[in-house]
Amino acid sequence: MPELPDIAAYVTALEERIAGQTLTGVSIAKPFVLRTADPPISTLAGHSVREIRRIGKRIAIGFDDDLWIVIHLMIAGRLQWRAAGANLGVNRATLASFTFPNGTLVLTEAGAKRRASIHVVGGEAAVASIDPGGIEPLESDFETFRAALSAENHTIKRALTDPHVISGVGNAYSDEILHAARLSPTVLTQKLDDAQWKRLYDATQATLHLWIDRFRAEAATEFPTGVTAFRQGMAVHGRFRKPCPVCGTPVQRIRYADNETNYCPQCQTGGKVLADRALSRLLKRG
Repeated sequence: MPELPDIAAYVTALEERIAGQTLTGVSIAKPFVLRTADPPISTLAGHSVREIRRIGKRIAIGFDDDLWIVIHLMIAGRLQWRAAGANLGVNRATLASFTFPNGTLVLTEAGAKRRASIHVVGGEAAVASIDPGGIEPLESDFETFRAALSAENHTIKRALTDPHVISGVGNAYSDEILHAARLSPTVLTQKLDDAQWKRLYDATQATLHLWIDRFRAEAATEFPTGVTAFRQGMAVHGRFRKPCPVCGTPVQRIRYADNETNYCPQCQTGGKVLADRALSRLLKRG
């Protein structure tokens, strides 16, 4: 699922292309993707884009008259940009398209599980109601961060990936944050000491800034096309059995539901390889 750095890159790319542009047409190829009926999506035609923002892992495009399109990509949803006059490349993965004078924004979703969604809403209150409510990690000071993540006694992996606790962090970047902080994914939030909390806060800031800056630089020159959970240069996520870049120990993983947690036993768990089955239940339940 695209997370905060990926969504930030999309926002940067969209600002370059559609800010101030007038929506001239909308096509919904798969009706399931549109989850609202009032206001009708057709009423957006003729309105101009005033703002693009991130809401958790969602992209919100604001038009004049306080109308909004909110797109949630979920796991396999992606955005593509087609310059004016280019072939849209419509296929089975195409969910919707939004046409502007200078090009068309296309929403696609790979695979058979149709989870991506579009909401059309009016007013800031309606936009706010879509926000799960987690703190913004890069806008929060240390005490706010600590209070939010320790409000309930969950594993730190679950706390970092709960959108009601912290905004925009998911499976991939939580792995990277925990590796940078040298913390086990199973440690309980209310068991962390002061030094561990400081490492976690600093690692969250550094990791997110690193990837946001990298993706935004790329998005400034071309529209993001390689959005994936597995990025070249990641320390542990998606690197099962590959050497940890810090100590060389093979990266381990715990698989649960549709997700997996990757970690370095030497850097994070004192050399211990965590039991897969028991930990899967722990991470899932918190």
